[in-house]
Amino acid sequence: MELILAVDLAGGLVVHGKSGNRAGYRPLNWGLAPSAEPETYISTLQPRFLYIADLESIQGRTPQDDLVRRCAALVERCYLDRGCRSPAESTAVEGVTPIIGTETAAAAIEDLRAYQAGYLSIDIKGGRVLPWGIRPAEMLRRASGLSFEGCIILNIGAVGTEQGLVRENLEEMRACYPGRLLYGGGVAGVDDIHLLSDIGFDGAIIATAVHRGTVPLDWIRRGSQC
Repeated sequence: MELILAVDLAGGLVVHGKSGNRAGYRPLNWGLAPSAEPETYISTLQPRFLYIADLESIQGRTPQDDLVRRCAALVERCYLDRGCRSPAESTAVEGVTPIIGTETAAAAIEDLRAYQAGYLSIDIKGGRVLPWGIRPAEMLRRASGLSFEGCIILNIGAVGTEQGLVRENLEEMRACYPGRLLYGGGVAGVDDIHLLSDIGFDGAIIATAVHRGTVPLDWIRRGSQC
């Protein structure tokens, strides 16, 4: 199972996300972070795999594409959510795996058929998929008929909280989608990593647990659990 370091970029800095309250995100300059300057941060932590959320672009402001390219060049593979609102926007940055987030990508679920590459991020708040309000399991069933390389369950409301995961919810979601499935949001430590692996998830996107020391940095550098 892939272990992927999450990096939220805002104003040219790495910020610490919590519960999706983006107005309150602050530079990540604690834990293992030597600096909130993205290239210094990534060069020091040395992740094998990286997930970048360009919060400027997601919120409709100017994309940080040049910075993203420099960060992506430091790792083996980079997943990028830049808040795309069309298929053309999803492929604007070369050399990354595009993430198409339900929060921004389409007015209706049927419109997701226009996307032919990348991963679908099923963005969740309050247990419901943004912006349509359906259950994640139902969205995964519908995603099975789309052309994405895989899906990400992104529990935005749990990001940065280390609240832990619930086996029954994860098992239901895994059973609804046959393709590659990653999970992000609320991973508390190694027990949650093992749980995701046991259930059959293909990757976990984490950050806070690494800085708190509940997931070893070596795992992020290897890109997998020991």
